[in-house]
Amino acid sequence: MGFFDKFKLSKLREGLQKSHEEFVRKINRVFYQSRKIDDELMAEIEETLLLSDVGVATTERIIAHLEHEIQFKQWSEASQLRDELRAQIGEALINPLLKKEGIGGGNGHIAQLPPDPLLLKDGEYPKPYVVLIVGVNGVGKTTTIGKMAYNYRNAGKRVIIGAADTFRAAANQQLEVWAKRAGVEIVQQHHGADPSAVAYDTVQSAITKDADVVLIDTAGRLHTKQNLMAELEKMTRVMRKLKADVPHEVLLVLDATTGQNALQQAREFTKVASITGLVLTKLDGTAKGGIVIALTNELRVPVRYIGVGEKIEDLQPFDPAEFAKAMFGDMMFQEEVTSQ
Repeated sequence: MGFFDKFKLSKLREGLQKSHEEFVRKINRVFYQSRKIDDELMAEIEETLLLSDVGVATTERIIAHLEHEIQFKQWSEASQLRDELRAQIGEALINPLLKKEGIGGGNGHIAQLPPDPLLLKDGEYPKPYVVLIVGVNGVGKTTTIGKMAYNYRNAGKRVIIGAADTFRAAANQQLEVWAKRAGVEIVQQHHGADPSAVAYDTVQSAITKDADVVLIDTAGRLHTKQNLMAELEKMTRVMRKLKADVPHEVLLVLDATTGQNALQQAREFTKVASITGLVLTKLDGTAKGGIVIALTNELRVPVRYIGVGEKIEDLQPFDPAEFAKAMFGDMMFQEEVTSQ
């Protein structure tokens, strides 16, 4: 592992410290020394997973698997469940969709632009690569766009931001600040302008200036789902007058601190938009990092990025293996406590 990889893992562990400490504390309390397998133990494992926001469906699937293994392998000691539970949690982070298509993938041209800008290679992705960013107000959408732009620019890519959330004047102002911090261009119009016109102008500017990546902000108005669907469809239709295969990605930004509410938001958005990936912000501010497991399992949509801090470099490409190490630890369930 090189210096940069070690640095990223260190930052990830630091950002997930709350989730890691809370989960390990709870699970160690369940697996105290010499405990026998019984109904009470299984109920406590289930409760721990649910309180960590792993999600009802995923928790039920893990518990059912453990019960099958107990019966099939004739286990009687709680310690025999530790490795199996760890394996199941790791498995839950890589759902069947991701296994089939590759981490950070998707299908078709989506897989041609890895989520980590440091992995970009000229000629391996559509140009300009157009990404729509969606999500309700307050989840960190503007911040995410700024951090993504910064990462891509640092990777040597020319980035243009489109300020298509024209319904909130503050949104454009905030995005302009982030564009300056990231050192990238921004295309915007007056308050109340047609979002599709902004998207069109942004893509046209990117084509003219030979830009590599286009990041387009959108209005976060989930309570008017039909209007949101119509708006996104119009933006897509208008942009395709310039480039037939856009957008290449539609990323949904979610706030990890809202727990199961983030999962519900994701369900609603996937009903009205063709979401290709998720961005989970503010993971450093919650003790319920298990929401990542719930999202990847129940939605069958890959997590592309996670936010583990407020600094501009704290948005990281999501790596399930590294996330599992950071949240649950290399030696998860190895430390025993002698009492509850």
